[in-house]
Amino acid sequence: MAETSVKTNETPTTGPTARRLRGHKAITTSCIASRDRPGLIASSDEDGCVCWFDMRCKDLLYTMDVSQNPISSLCFKTGNEDIVYVSSETEVKVFDVHMLASWKPLDSFNYNKDEINQITCNSKSSFLAAADDGGDIKIIDISQKCLYKTLRAAHESICSSVQFLPWRPWEVITGGLDSKLIMWDFSKGRPFKVMDLGKSEPDSSSSAGQCFNPAFVHAIAVPEADMLDKTDKICVVARGDGVVDVINIESEFRAAKSKGSSNPRKGGQSKSNGSVPSPKSEKEDQNQRTRLRLDYSSGGHTAAVSCVAFSVFGEKGRYIISGGNDKAVKVWNWSSFFKADQTCNKDDFLHLNINLGRKVNWLCTTPTDSENLVVCDTSKVVKVYTVA
Repeated sequence: MAETSVKTNETPTTGPTARRLRGHKAITTSCIASRDRPGLIASSDEDGCVCWFDMRCKDLLYTMDVSQNPISSLCFKTGNEDIVYVSSETEVKVFDVHMLASWKPLDSFNYNKDEINQITCNSKSSFLAAADDGGDIKIIDISQKCLYKTLRAAHESICSSVQFLPWRPWEVITGGLDSKLIMWDFSKGRPFKVMDLGKSEPDSSSSAGQCFNPAFVHAIAVPEADMLDKTDKICVVARGDGVVDVINIESEFRAAKSKGSSNPRKGGQSKSNGSVPSPKSEKEDQNQRTRLRLDYSSGGHTAAVSCVAFSVFGEKGRYIISGGNDKAVKVWNWSSFFKADQTCNKDDFLHLNINLGRKVNWLCTTPTDSENLVVCDTSKVVKVYTVA
């Protein structure tokens, strides 16, 4: 399965041994794993290439020359993994996996004015979102092949990450290098909840050893639709100060609605709109655990966290996996925290630590029992680990 002796200049790793996938000629930037075809992996690099690997084979399947510029993000079309989207600079290209040998895109979208950082497709495969360096998010209508909406004037800096909320079909959540996490109604093109992570900090115990970088949002992850019966409706945030935040955004949503509904109108009356929470629901919210902070004191990262993902192997969503500039990947067993009847100790969350010797650019998981964690770091080699 794994190579046991590989000549490398990297610092020796701890944790499981990696299988190494070779084919890139530049630093790897992103990766995705098929759920419909277990073992099929695509990864991108700074030379504008996408490499396709089948874990059942030793050799590279295909190399696609997509662009002369670095590729920033990849995603499958939800529900139809024959279609893959690739972003480079300000463009999103669309490919059919059955036509990879020709390298010719089916379509391309050029709506972003600044460099795209992440693209993602919603659960119904009707919209594609592209977040860029200008702080804008373009919502593209896939079926009509046109720009549906531009979300702007909320992020004050680079918008680094975007995710659709599968349980709220007209909403997305974005994160940026202004340390803000923003929930949007993209049908109306406006935000309805802004969290400033640089100012809004939960009570926490000692954070001795935590890095002092700003709480920039480098990446976010939300549960996929088929995980929602096992997980809370949460958002996981990879932060520049080394923290992995796990936030119950439904509680945040209710708090925003509650605050909005209680704003006084002229004449001293208040808004109701049927959304004022009952005393019972207010008490439930007060008793509910709404935010988990996985930081240095929990065995977490000592430098900026660059990426986060939910595990799709075994019990889907059981683990949160994060990678960082401290050259480490952390596997977190987090799910008991939001269960009110569970007693949690901060030392119990870290399930596995993998020291890579390289800064982590991106990671993803596969639905297989072995070789189920794929890591792109600042080398030309894609690493694949088995997480039990």
